[in-house]
Amino acid sequence: MSAIDLTGLAVRPAQVWGGIRLVPLVRDEPVPGLRLAREAYGEGYTSVRVGPRTEYVSYVPHGFVASWGEDAEQSAAYGTRLGTARELPRVPVRRHHRMAKRRLGDRLRFLPLHLALDGYLALHFGGPSTVWEEWSRRALSEGLSPRVEDAYLGASVRGLAEALRIFEIHPGQCGVLLYAADALAGAFVVPHPDDYRALHPSLIQDLYGETVHHHAFFGGPVPDFEARIADGPHLRSVADLRSAALAQERAWARAHDDVLARGLLTDAYAFERVYAMGSFTLSRFRPPFRRDGREQHIGETITDHKGRVAYLKTFRLSDAQTRRGHLLDRLSENDWHLERTARAMRTTYEDLVRRVERAGFGSMLDTHAVRRRAKGAR
Repeated sequence: MSAIDLTGLAVRPAQVWGGIRLVPLVRDEPVPGLRLAREAYGEGYTSVRVGPRTEYVSYVPHGFVASWGEDAEQSAAYGTRLGTARELPRVPVRRHHRMAKRRLGDRLRFLPLHLALDGYLALHFGGPSTVWEEWSRRALSEGLSPRVEDAYLGASVRGLAEALRIFEIHPGQCGVLLYAADALAGAFVVPHPDDYRALHPSLIQDLYGETVHHHAFFGGPVPDFEARIADGPHLRSVADLRSAALAQERAWARAHDDVLARGLLTDAYAFERVYAMGSFTLSRFRPPFRRDGREQHIGETITDHKGRVAYLKTFRLSDAQTRRGHLLDRLSENDWHLERTARAMRTTYEDLVRRVERAGFGSMLDTHAVRRRAKGAR
C-alpha cells in the first residue's frame, strides 16, 4: 500500500463555472522520455477480451498510446476534438484484445479508466481457495454472473462541457483536478503540456461516478478563488504587490491540498503493475475501501523509476461501490467463509447473508445451505 506521489506538480488557482471547479496542475519541466497520444474509436460499445472466458464490455470512445524512449520527445498527441459523441465517426462495436497491448516500437496502447474499472469489477472474483458449503454450486459449475457497475459520460455531467470549453489552459499545465459542487470527480495528469492541450477536451468523454453526477445536477454554484491583499506599509512597489499575490496563491494551494484533495492524496492504495515500459511502469490502483465516509477512488498511473507520477487518471466510487468493495475485501480475507467473515465484521451470519444479497452477490451463495443454517438457528 502506498500513496500517490505528485512531486513536480503544483496547483494554480481554480477556475469556476457554476458548480464545476477545475484546478490546474502545472510542471516546471515536462517528464522526459514519455509522451501520450489519443486514438479515437468513435461512438459505440467496445468489447475487450481480458481472459480465456472473460470479456469487458463498455462505452470506450478512445484509447491512449504511450510512447517512451528516445523517440518519445518527437511524439505529439493527436486526434482529439471537443464535441458530442454523435459528431464522431459511427462505430457500433469495436473489439480489443487486452486492456494494454504493445504496439510496434516503444509504444503501448491502453484504455484509460477502463483499465482501472476492469480491476475493480474483477476484485476477488476468483472465489475461495477452499470450496465452502456456502459457495454456490451454480457458480462452481457455470461461472459467476457478470459484474456490472454504473458510470456517467462526461457529456451528461451538468456544466462540464461549457466549463471545459471556456476555461483557460495555463502555461506548463500538465493536468487538472475536476470538482462538481466541490466533490472531487477525478484527476487527470499527463507528462507534457502539449499532450494536455490536445487531451484536455477528452475529459468530456470520460466516465464519472454517480456521486459526481448528482453533485453537479443538484449542487449550487461554488465560490471562485479570490486573492485578498490588505493595504499596508509593506506594499510600496509593484514587486511587493506581486509577492503578496504569490503568497495568496501559495496559501490557496496549501488549503486545497489539506481540504479539497485530501481524500485522494492522503490515502494508501494497493497498486497492481500492468506493464513495464522501459524506466516507466503502468499500474492500476484501488483504495482500502474504508467505511468512514471518506471519498474513495480507483485509477491508473504511469510512474518513473522513482515512483513519481507522469500519468494519472482516477474515478470516484459511489458509497454503494465502496460498500461492495469493502464486502469483497472482507470475504476474501476470510476465504469466503461466511461465519468467519461475520465474526470479523462483528455482525451475525444472517446479517452478512443479507448484505451479500443486497450487494448483488446472492448468486455466489448456496441458497440451500443458507436456508438449512437459518432453519437450524430457529
